[in-house]
Amino acid sequence: MLAWVEWWWTRRLRESGLEALIDDQDQIVSRAQLLAAGWSDAQIRKPLRNKRWRTVHPGVYVAHTGQIGYPERLLAALLYAGPEAAWSHYSAAEQLGLLRPDPERQVYVTIPEYRKVLAQPGLVIRRDEYWAARLAGVAPPRRTPAHAVLDVVGIAPSLDKAAAVIAEACQSGRVGAEDLLDALAERRRLRHRGSLRPIIADVVAGSHSLLELRYLRDVERRHGLPRGQRQRSVDGTFTDVHYGVLNVELDGRLHLIPHQRWRDLDRDNRATLRSESTLRYGWFDVTNRPCEAAVQVLQVLRRTNPSLTARPCSPTCPVRSFRNISAG
Repeated sequence: MLAWVEWWWTRRLRESGLEALIDDQDQIVSRAQLLAAGWSDAQIRKPLRNKRWRTVHPGVYVAHTGQIGYPERLLAALLYAGPEAAWSHYSAAEQLGLLRPDPERQVYVTIPEYRKVLAQPGLVIRRDEYWAARLAGVAPPRRTPAHAVLDVVGIAPSLDKAAAVIAEACQSGRVGAEDLLDALAERRRLRHRGSLRPIIADVVAGSHSLLELRYLRDVERRHGLPRGQRQRSVDGTFTDVHYGVLNVELDGRLHLIPHQRWRDLDRDNRATLRSESTLRYGWFDVTNRPCEAAVQVLQVLRRTNPSLTARPCSPTCPVRSFRNISAG
C-alpha cells in the first residue's frame, strides 16, 4: 500500500484545518476526513439533518445546497471509493489534460483487485491487480498518462474510437508514443491490442486526428499512393498532407464561422501562390468515398509524374480504370 495515496489529503488537513480542506475540495467532504478532524457521529449528522449538507455517495457529503458540478462529482467519487482508489479511464485522462473534459461522462475510479466497492449512479468502479504500478505520482491519485489512455482504449466500442483517443492524447503533448508502447506491453488482454501499434506509429508520423488516420489508411495506403508529408509547416500554417505539388486538407467539421472559413481559404490561396494545388476532404469523403478521393489525388500527382501508378482496392475500385483518365 502506498502511503501517499492512502493519505493524500491528510497533510492539508493537518496543516490548514478542516475548513481549508473542504474549501480546496469544492465543498466536498468525506466521513473519513471528518472523523480524522475529530468530529463525532453526532456532529456529522447535524448538518445533514438540518439539510445544510447533502449526501453525494454513502459517506461523502457536499456542504452546500446548490447543484453539484463535474469537478465535485470527480472528487466525491474518489473519496467514496476509499484510500486505495485512483481516477482512471476518461476521468484520469481529462485531469491529465489528455482528452477534452465532458461533464456528461460517468466518473471512472480504479481500485486494487482485492477490494470491493459498490458502484453508484454516475460512478464506474474498476479493479486492477496492477493498480499500484499504474499510478502517477500526483495527488489526488490518478493513473499515469499512458495507462489512462489505454484504459479508455480498452472500453472503446470500435477501433476508430480507440484511434481517435490515441490521436487526441498524443496531440496534447502530455503522453508520448514510447510511453504508450511500454504500457501496451504490460497489458496482454487489452481490447484492440493487436491493432494499436501501427496506429501509434501513424500518430507519431504526424497524423493528428481520426480523420487523418482514416485518410492514411483508406485513401493513401490502401491504394498504394505515395506517402505524403504530415503536418508540414509553411507560411505560419500547417498542411495536413503534403505531396510536393499537392496539399490535402482534412477537416471533419463544417466551418460556418466566418473567421475559420477565411482561414481555410487563405491557406488554400497561399498554396496556389506557391504553385501548389489543394484538395480538401471532410469526414464523409474519406469514410464513404475513399476510392474517389484516391483517384483525385492520383490525377493531380500525375501532372508532374505521368508514370505514377496506384493500386485498386477491389474489383470495382475506380482507381482500376484511371488509366483512361487524362492526367491533364
